[in-house]
Amino acid sequence: MTAVVAPGALPLIGHLVPLVHNRLEFLRELPAYGDLVRVRVGPWQALVVTSAELTHQVLQDDRTFDKGGYLYDRIRETGGNGLVSCAHRDHRRQRRLVQPSFHRDRLPGYLQVMSKQIDEVLGHWRDGRAVDVHADMQTVTARTMLPSGLPSSVMAQMIEDMNVVLAGVVWRSILPRRLDKVPLPANRRYHRAQERLRRIVTEVIADYRSSDTDHADLLSGLLAFCDPHDGAPGLSDAEIHDQVLTFLLAGTETTANVVSWALHLVARNPDIERRLRAEAAGVAGTTLDDLSRLTLARNVILETVRLFPPVPLLTRITTKDTRLGGHFLPDGTTVVYSPYVVQHQGAHFADPEDFRPDRWDGDGEPLRPPRGALFAFGGGARRCVGDTFGLAEAMVMLSTITHRWSMRSLPGSRVRPAQSLVLGPRTLRMRPQAATPGACS
Repeated sequence: MTAVVAPGALPLIGHLVPLVHNRLEFLRELPAYGDLVRVRVGPWQALVVTSAELTHQVLQDDRTFDKGGYLYDRIRETGGNGLVSCAHRDHRRQRRLVQPSFHRDRLPGYLQVMSKQIDEVLGHWRDGRAVDVHADMQTVTARTMLPSGLPSSVMAQMIEDMNVVLAGVVWRSILPRRLDKVPLPANRRYHRAQERLRRIVTEVIADYRSSDTDHADLLSGLLAFCDPHDGAPGLSDAEIHDQVLTFLLAGTETTANVVSWALHLVARNPDIERRLRAEAAGVAGTTLDDLSRLTLARNVILETVRLFPPVPLLTRITTKDTRLGGHFLPDGTTVVYSPYVVQHQGAHFADPEDFRPDRWDGDGEPLRPPRGALFAFGGGARRCVGDTFGLAEAMVMLSTITHRWSMRSLPGSRVRPAQSLVLGPRTLRMRPQAATPGACS
């Protein structure tokens, strides 16, 4: 069986135009052409998986469908061989060493750090004065991982550099490698951003080790469990550097994007905002018991993740000849799976384009959606190691903000997705209004 080629391909450049012009619309149309659809961009081609069943198969068999392909090749340029991007042969060992830093017992300490950083950022908001919501959410999530003593100027530069790298990954995965060394302005910005991020991570790791103090943040957890103890083999210095840089790129931006989209969606649904505010009353969000009481906040985040998955598409590469959905895939085939494609299908979610947080009611396991069709957290052995951490942080951020503020979109503003590896808003400026308890202005 031969996979159908998606329509709209042009000579030489293939599907580059629809992917650049509106990649989300292009992705939404693919299921109409089959469970596996062939897409081509310039010299490379890939098979896009559009069904939940086949996506599940790909994610469960990470030995056959290994991390790789055009996208991961570019991710490794900055993130190195970290947990997110490493091949199957390295994954089990890295996961075993990193997993304890995300243990449930450490979550209360993380919640305290999260709450402190949220308070600090929101402390600069003023009633009726427009704020760059996305930038502020990035600051919160970055500070949750990195030391609070990091100068604001360094933090701002680091966030800007992350945005440059994440956007650059997409373009560099599409364009021919021979353009990498051409002294274009985009290439120079990309390389400068890479170097600054590496330097900051190196300095922060050195500072943490010299202080020998557990700051109760995620970085302390990573260093505590990844460093060798009592002669036991841990991660090497280079591997620790890759892990920190990986979680910085993968964790701070994705959670910031989810909360930004959630605030945008909630602002358009006054009843949801009112219910969130009522739920947040008397809940500090700093204990595990607090989290269990933020049911609606959890549902809003899950529904936001369904509509705007943090990473809309990712690649895998086959390590041997195999079959998928009746199709023969030779060794070395690039396979694309897309949470966005599956999560916007009516076969899996009623009224898939609607924002309906209550669809998640009654599900005892918050990260196990109906019909197993939520793939934003990955799946199988490569499921996101920080899914519980990220969900908790997003819930606390959303609950705290809606408890204190009513967020209003600016007149005439249009919120569009940015062209980046991650699915974030290009710009999101909103006007916070002081919340009246029990009311929705």
